[in-house]
Amino acid sequence: TSTQNVIGIYHNNTYIGGVNTSTTGTSFPTSSDYRLKENVVSLSNGITRLKELKPYRFNFKIEPSKTVDGFFAHEVTSVVPEAVEGEKDGERMQALDHSKLVPLLTAALKEAISKIETLETKVAALEGA
Repeated sequence: TSTQNVIGIYHNNTYIGGVNTSTTGTSFPTSSDYRLKENVVSLSNGITRLKELKPYRFNFKIEPSKTVDGFFAHEVTSVVPEAVEGEKDGERMQALDHSKLVPLLTAALKEAISKIETLETKVAALEGA
């Protein structure tokens, strides 16, 4: 039941990611250790930035019977540039790493929770008056 690292990816002898497997699944971890990072600041304006993303429902031309949720990579570039590989209308098709959207989603959700809690406190105060 243990997890095994079947592919380890290193840069300058530092582990930066890989492919892990277990009896129940596969994971693709990437480097996130605090010792690799500097100039750290909290993410701000999460809700504002999140509102710039435009999710769609669509099908890929190659599979017209299957509808999925997603984004256009070139529209994500201005909001979360590190999530996008390639250039709009470039020689290669653009690709999107959806996992890079998670920090923004988390920041926006935390901001929304804070606003909800503030409103709940105000409503409770009004109801108690």
